Amino acid sequence: MRPRTLDEVIGQRHLLGAGTPLRRLVESEAPMSLFLWGPPGTGKTTLAYVVSNVTKRRFVEISAVSAGIKDVRAAIDDARRQLGMSGRQTVLFVDEVHRFNKAQQDALLPAVENRWVTFIGATTENPAFSVISPLLSRSLLLTLESLTDDDIAAVLRRAVSDERGLGGRATLADEALEHLVRLAGGDARRSLTYLEAAALLDDEITVEVVEKAADKAAVRYDRQGDQHYDVISAFIKSMRGSDADAALHYLARMIEAGEDPRFIARRLVIFASEDVGLADPTCLQTAVAAAQAVQLIGLPEGQINLAHAVIHCALAPKSNAVVKAIGAAVGDVRRGLIGQVPGHLRDAHYPGAAKLGHGEGYKYPHDFEHGLVRQHYAPEQVRERRYYEPTTHGAEAPVAGRWGKIREFLRGSDPS
Repeated sequence: MRPRTLDEVIGQRHLLGAGTPLRRLVESEAPMSLFLWGPPGTGKTTLAYVVSNVTKRRFVEISAVSAGIKDVRAAIDDARRQLGMSGRQTVLFVDEVHRFNKAQQDALLPAVENRWVTFIGATTENPAFSVISPLLSRSLLLTLESLTDDDIAAVLRRAVSDERGLGGRATLADEALEHLVRLAGGDARRSLTYLEAAALLDDEITVEVVEKAADKAAVRYDRQGDQHYDVISAFIKSMRGSDADAALHYLARMIEAGEDPRFIARRLVIFASEDVGLADPTCLQTAVAAAQAVQLIGLPEGQINLAHAVIHCALAPKSNAVVKAIGAAVGDVRRGLIGQVPGHLRDAHYPGAAKLGHGEGYKYPHDFEHGLVRQHYAPEQVRERRYYEPTTHGAEAPVAGRWGKIREFLRGSDPS
């Protein structure tokens, strides 16, 4: 089912439009080098194959997992011979190129620099960190995006009807199609593997057939319906209640149902400030790191990062002081409690500001002991309002003690 032309490629529309570098590469006879960076199953090998097929160039594939410098040099020497004898160019495709060490990557440089081959390197890791700069600077970097559910569904429908696939010899129920899409997790290769396994069991592919073929039960979960909201609600409330086991159950349920892992990661980032806050300041760091990791590597490996963050969020001491503080402040502003910025805090840098008295009387805290000095900071209308009321949970306890002393000092008496 591998596409033979760019028009047959499903997904990656940002790379396949008219005038894009990839289109120009296919339409041009000149060799060039590029890196394809993206999650598994998004079409990196497919695009390399299409470039070779459409341009009538030899296709030579090397896996960085098993190949060494000797294999790289042999492939390059063979490409040079073919170019010299027949004028036929070669596409040298290196899969998992980030696994090559510096010496192995150095071996590619002469072929890239002298354009003996059209070099295409595929990687699931950021080339900026895994590829040597001389090789990267001589190549075009194209970023592939995860396939959408509609993309995966299109791949499956084509495989059912196309003669290169099942050729209409099997039928695929709508519910089974949805289940295959969820199982794929954005990986077209995985979706076709499950489809083929299901077709070997029965010509009428139902949810039950897919469950047997993939050995995975269909999770009843409508991402646009009640299940979506019920499960995410239970997920958040389980973490808030410090039940890591229950939270992991709901995490697994969402992942297996095909929930967007970025949605889960966003909820964790919100939770880290809304329900943990300064009771454990490192919780937000963990949640943000998990969100970045999921964006970088995708599923299935990203589920480990999500589980890491879920356990941290669930077991961290809890405090909702941060969300209550901003809520109270926003509430006052919306009620019109705004007032004028005190004159000594106003910007005094622009011409004429001094004549207006801006900045006059401002006391620079760093000039005083402990970096503290009594002066008014808030507008008069909210000067006595108290927004941040820390708890004594976890790491917020010392914050509460310090903030209490600072607040008492700043408001203890009128500034002189």
